Amino acid sequence: MKRYQKKPVVIDAFRFGIDDIPQWFVGQVNIDGFIEIETLEGTMIANHGDWIIKGVKGEIYPCKNDIFQETYIEVEL
Repeated sequence: MKRYQKKPVVIDAFRFGIDDIPQWFVGQVNIDGFIEIETLEGTMIANHGDWIIKGVKGEIYPCKNDIFQETYIEVEL
């Protein structure tokens, strides 16, 4: 069996309801205590405190805070 590690990539992200909404997300907000985000996998819900991620191909999707903290580290650009 072979083992693999994810390639390091840099993404853009913000926390819904905590951080300012970045320009790349303006116009996609449906704020009613949550956000509905259309993804390739269907509609996903982001709640207050969830991270909204813009992936390497421009795809946008939500991520729960605990998963985000385990998966990502902040980088200086």
